[in-house]
Amino acid sequence: MRNLAELLDLLEPTAELASRHLWLIDLLDWIRGDANNPQAALSRVQLFLDAAQARPGFQARLQSWWHTLVSTVDATPLFADFGFAPRAAFLSELGERLRYKLLPGTPETTHAIELFMLLFPTPFDARWLKLLDEATLARLGDLLSPPASAHTADSADDKAPHGAGGTLRQDWQAMLLEALTYCTSQVRATGFSPELRLRMNALSLANKPFHGLASDLDAIRAALLAHGPDSGALHLALDQFKSQLEACRSAAASIYVHLDEHGISVGLVFRLRQLRERILRIRELLDCLLSDKPASSAMQLLARLVLLAEERRSIRALIASSSSLLAAKVAERGAETGEHYITRDRAAYVDMLGKAAGGGALTAVTTLLKFMVAGLALSAFWSGFWASVTYAASFVLIQLMHFTLATKQPAMTAPAMAAKLKDLGSGEAVKAFVDEVTHLVRSQVAAVLGNVLVVVPAVLLISAAIALALGQPMIDAKEAGHVLQSLSLLGPTLLWAAFTGALLFAASIIGGWVENWFVLHRLASSMRYNPRITQALGLARARRWANFMRDNISGFASNIALGFMLGLIPPVTGFFGLALEVRHVTLSAGQLAAAGAALGWDVLRQPAWWWCAAAIPLIGALNLGVSFYLAFRLALQAHNVSGVDRARIRAAIWARWRSNPKSFFIPD
Repeated sequence: MRNLAELLDLLEPTAELASRHLWLIDLLDWIRGDANNPQAALSRVQLFLDAAQARPGFQARLQSWWHTLVSTVDATPLFADFGFAPRAAFLSELGERLRYKLLPGTPETTHAIELFMLLFPTPFDARWLKLLDEATLARLGDLLSPPASAHTADSADDKAPHGAGGTLRQDWQAMLLEALTYCTSQVRATGFSPELRLRMNALSLANKPFHGLASDLDAIRAALLAHGPDSGALHLALDQFKSQLEACRSAAASIYVHLDEHGISVGLVFRLRQLRERILRIRELLDCLLSDKPASSAMQLLARLVLLAEERRSIRALIASSSSLLAAKVAERGAETGEHYITRDRAAYVDMLGKAAGGGALTAVTTLLKFMVAGLALSAFWSGFWASVTYAASFVLIQLMHFTLATKQPAMTAPAMAAKLKDLGSGEAVKAFVDEVTHLVRSQVAAVLGNVLVVVPAVLLISAAIALALGQPMIDAKEAGHVLQSLSLLGPTLLWAAFTGALLFAASIIGGWVENWFVLHRLASSMRYNPRITQALGLARARRWANFMRDNISGFASNIALGFMLGLIPPVTGFFGLALEVRHVTLSAGQLAAAGAALGWDVLRQPAWWWCAAAIPLIGALNLGVSFYLAFRLALQAHNVSGVDRARIRAAIWARWRSNPKSFFIPD
């Protein structure tokens, strides 16, 4: 790192573009120091000012260099557009951020944003920029402005801060007005887009909030230039412009009501968020333009842009933002569906047991078909494919018969639970939430018990029937031994159970996405009213099919996706050497029952069988727990739930467990 004397000597206003910018980068590196003490950086700024004013001829060279800089680099995009992603596509934005992280930038640029990223590469810069006081900034303004220009401007406008430099202030004012024009045009263009206009409510469209923004901003510019920053005309124009901005924000917010009812588009939500952020940027620019302390306001804005620069480099921030959009896309519909899986009274609890028993009985048939596919000795892929078809058909049949598969519940109920965390301010609200937790837990218990307690005897009955008919059990002793080895608690069974929980969550995401896509593109309406469809099916049948698909599309998508993931992931990952396995509690219980039937009563004397039996409840717990946890976290993000007093909730749940543990398993 060069010392200050060397930096002052190296300044050359007529140098080539890259050299001029490199001098500024080196100066900021010197001010930054070791980047751990903002006060030390502030002291270096003051030391630079002292040295610059004391060195003969340096101020003239610095002013010439500054004039060249502001003439060649247009700062308007920095203040108007920096921090806004140009598109909603995840991969293109990821590529842009990887470029910032991995590829070096060049100072040979007139692009203000690229130069800014080189000048302020760390969040530490925001800390020392905020410490710059009015006196220091006034000295800097005097240093950068030619004396004659400063004197003329000060005499013409006695409201200019002493020593701030009239030319510098005028340039800053013009730059802010240009940035406001750019931001306002972006807001108007977004508001006029057909995608947004078609979804705004009628009152917002009638008021035409986006139409007058440009003329209102022109009124602010005219009043500021003609009458100054403290004139009544400017304040009237400013009030009108802010009122119009608020009307634009309200019109955009009305679109969310339409999205909740008619499906969510990631691209549309992205544009709405960009619109809201641009309105906030306009307010920030207005504050800087009309501030009593424009230099300090400028430094605060620069400090905020430094933090935005760090976010623009962050891949983690991009993933968080994209997952938030995805969460908004699927969680609302998951919450609506999940309410049907929560039992709150004894009648609903008994009904859940009955539905789960039906699901367990059908899973017993699925177990038989799975072993039949395995007995065909197909290649790994085709064996997995036909197993996937078997699983998917079984899960869809369970859905159509209104039965329940226990592990499908958590990803549906989690959004419903997360929605109730929005308002937990009172003790009664916390108590009501704990009541919902107990209802949820016992619903899961009822579903698992109904599945497992029926699938085991059903598989035993099927195996006995096959033995009577064919003289041999469902599977042979070799296959039974393989089942005992694969399900043993001593192996990686629990790891695979947790992985299966993640697959259950992924299936629910696919189901939510497909349902949202179905609703967003109004396919139910198309099925009901499209002339070709109604001509082929008839009006009444087309209406029935539209209602049927609207009610079941999510279940079809998630069940088919889950079936193919359970069947195909083991052979596909095995091909690449990963060899991931799945452990589904109901299917595992059925396979263990088939192994027991094949080995006879002697299996009860084998420790291997008991290790497998002990694994079943843990498989169920991990299937449910992992799926619920992932869906719950996503739903919290979708509902913008933050600041939840987790300790308070945990204490309330623990108190309920101590006082009434039975309520978590059976209704009172």
